Amino acid sequence: MADKRDYYEVLGVQRGAGAEEVKKAFRKLAVQFHPDKNPGDKKAEEKFKEINEAYEHLSDPQKRKMYDQFGHAASNMGGGGQGPFGAGGPFGGGGAADFGDIFGDIFGDIFGGARGGRGGTRGRRARAGADLETQVDITFEEAYKGVEKVITLNKRVDCETCLGSGAKPGTSPETCKICSGRGEVTFQQGFFAVSRPCTHCHGSGQTITSPCGTCKGQGKTKKTSQLKVTIPAGIDTGQRLKLSNEGEAGEHGGPPGDLYIVIQVMDHDFFKREGAEILCDAPITFVHAALGAEIDIPTLDGKVEMKIPAGTQSHKIFRLKGKGLPHIGRGGRGDQLVRVIVEVPNRLTQEQAEHLRKFAELTQKDGKAHPLSHGFFERVKRIFN
Repeated sequence: MADKRDYYEVLGVQRGAGAEEVKKAFRKLAVQFHPDKNPGDKKAEEKFKEINEAYEHLSDPQKRKMYDQFGHAASNMGGGGQGPFGAGGPFGGGGAADFGDIFGDIFGDIFGGARGGRGGTRGRRARAGADLETQVDITFEEAYKGVEKVITLNKRVDCETCLGSGAKPGTSPETCKICSGRGEVTFQQGFFAVSRPCTHCHGSGQTITSPCGTCKGQGKTKKTSQLKVTIPAGIDTGQRLKLSNEGEAGEHGGPPGDLYIVIQVMDHDFFKREGAEILCDAPITFVHAALGAEIDIPTLDGKVEMKIPAGTQSHKIFRLKGKGLPHIGRGGRGDQLVRVIVEVPNRLTQEQAEHLRKFAELTQKDGKAHPLSHGFFERVKRIFN
């Protein structure tokens, strides 16, 4: 035993240190020298074993008392002395220290997640219910103005007969005899111990000998309910609304999950959208384009009058301020963009055709009347002459 260091020295605490101080020192060192943080480092592995052995003795009041009185010789006096991974340790079945609690915290520190639960055990720990997702279809007009919808949900809720326990009224679940309520069983695999959910209680830590007749011991039943949802103006296809605690019921007193509503905006026969802007096309006659005019344009708030300047070209885009969809979260509205399409007559009377020929003769000599066409043909002449 002479080659062993003093357990208090190993953990770096005084002999009078309290249990919480011992635990804190162990956690810090265990994280530092854990094999997963020091792969291939034999010294760190040996240090880790030494730390575990020291903590096993100093965390157990009876073993600590024996160690304080007899030193390392106490290991040969029925104290086990094989460390937490040995036959006498908590991972070997029979140790007093609750390493489920300690290593749940440590592995949470190392790998970014905590085990949670009461006293480090899996059994009966509260868990949030499953989230749900449903799709709601709305019209283009409803997306513009906002709307209230009533949706129907079929979800798992706590059984009203047993209040979610799964046990027949007047009885209660019993602690699982296989895992002693932990919800998991542990197997030794080399240096490490591997824990798996208990197959007898399916990880719950409890068994039900007298199941509830309504839910058959599940603690949950399916229930159809209706829910009113307010959909804000300006919402777009693919956006989601979150309704907290409207998902499925939690386990063992845990909170319900959340409900996510995915929005699908139906297409419109006349309007399209790009973000908060509404797009539409408006046909105008050749005369309106040439002479200018005022035309009625439909919007989702009704018709508005829009001025077409003389000489307007086809596909020119005009902007109607504030006639688009609302900006969600920042106020204000987008605009409505109107693209005018100059419509060419597809049939003419003889008189109309004659007037157009005279018009063509009058404008042919004036390059300013059709600047684009005149410029185009001038460039063509320069290229091929």
